[in-house]
Formats: sequence, C-alpha cells, structure tokens
Amino acid sequence: MPAIRGEKLGALGITEPDAGSDVAGIKTTARKVDGGYVVNGSKMFITNGVRADFIVTAVKTTAEGGHHGISFLIIDRGAGVESSKIEKMGWHASDTALIAFDDVAVPEENLLGDENQGFYLIMANFQWERIMMALGAVGAMQAMFERTLAYAKERTAFGRPIGSHQVIRHKLAEIALRIEAGRDLTYHGLRRFVDGADAVQEVTMAKLATQRAAFDTADDCLQIHGGAGYMVEYDIERAARDARLGPIGGGTDEIMKEILGKSFGL
Repeated sequence: MPAIRGEKLGALGITEPDAGSDVAGIKTTARKVDGGYVVNGSKMFITNGVRADFIVTAVKTTAEGGHHGISFLIIDRGAGVESSKIEKMGWHASDTALIAFDDVAVPEENLLGDENQGFYLIMANFQWERIMMALGAVGAMQAMFERTLAYAKERTAFGRPIGSHQVIRHKLAEIALRIEAGRDLTYHGLRRFVDGADAVQEVTMAKLATQRAAFDTADDCLQIHGGAGYMVEYDIERAARDARLGPIGGGTDEIMKEILGKSFGL
C-alpha cells in the first residue's frame, strides 16, 4: 500500500463543522451513482488535511438519521477536493485543515468496509486512538518531569538550587505521583485491549485521566521554570500549548465521562 511504503500521505476525515463529539450527526453525503458515489460536504480539524494525498472519509450513504447509514470512502485528492489550512494554538508541526468536497466522484471500489456500517468502524478506531493518546500523554509528562527536575537542580535562588526548597520539592513529588498514576492506569487499559477484552471502561478512564494531567503537568513545570518557562528556548511553553488539545481531541473530557457513566448502566 502506498501509505505504508511512505509514498503517499493519508488523513482521516470524520469531524465536521457541525459534528464533533456527535459523530452520528455528520452531514457529508455520498450519493450512489453508476460505478460509485458523488460526495458533497465538508470536514473540519483534519490532521494532515492540507498535504494528504487521500482522505479516509466518513459519509452518509442513506437519508436515515443517527448512526445508521454512515459509510467510509477513500477519497483521492483531485477535482472537487479543496483544503484550507487552520491556524492553531499548538501542534504547529502538524497541519490541520478544513476540507470541502464539491461533487467529488469516488469509484465503488473505494468503499472501505461494508456500506452503512461505518459507525462501528469509528467506534473501534476510537479505542486505539484513545489508548495511543493516553500513552503519548504519559510519555510527554515523563519528558517534562525529567527536564524540569534537571532545571530545579541547576537553577539557584536564595543561595541554593531551587529544588532544595520545600515548595519545589513537594511540587515535583506531586508531578511524579500524577505521572505514575496515569502510567499504571494506561498500561492496565492497554493490556486488556491487547488481550481482546472489553476494555472500554479502562481505555476511557486512561484517556480521561492522562489528558488533563498532561496539561496540568506542563503548567506546573512551566511555573517551576519561572520566566524561563514562558520563553520559547526551554520548550515548556510549547508543551503547555500542545498538551491543551488532549482534553478535546479523540473525545472530549465530557464525552469520556458520559461513556463511563453509561458503562455503569446509568
């Protein structure tokens, strides 16, 4: 496959201007015609959307409401596909786009999976996405902690390293505890998921716990760096900007709590 060989870039097109957390509310349509489909609509906040050679796109293939009638089409960049770059608070190394589809012809063989069964593909993908986000957050927190610990040992104030002051020492202890709790919860969810168990609760908890924790950790590390943390040179300000996406992307904190609540039979 060209994407696996590194010959082409892909993007995943699910979110729309009016359908983010409510995946079932997508409005991009794929009308069946001889030999394939004609796609109209738009997608928002699409990673790789500016440079992607193809977009794996969630579309409505029936007029039926809710999660029924959602399918996935592999849409190659070409006539009728337009991308606009979106400027973001963080993640500047990753392009994000608004994509518009205007009477885009898609051949029938570009249907991914079964027609009208795309919602189940979305739900299955979310488990991988959320556990990967949790793992990324744990790694990011560890990197921030190690960098800040080294800074606290080197930076002096009032005649001694700032790490020897109780207020900084205790803050670093709190950060280490937060990281370990997130790591344990994430690894537990990963083990259950890889074993093929129903890991929705564990994966959801891991995603919910680690994303806000990563932003809080970045903020705490920035504070320990003082004025230096606000400067680009030390990378902590970038970590804070990048981490803020976590409680939003891949399912907001609010959606994670809703999934957990429903998993308890509520």
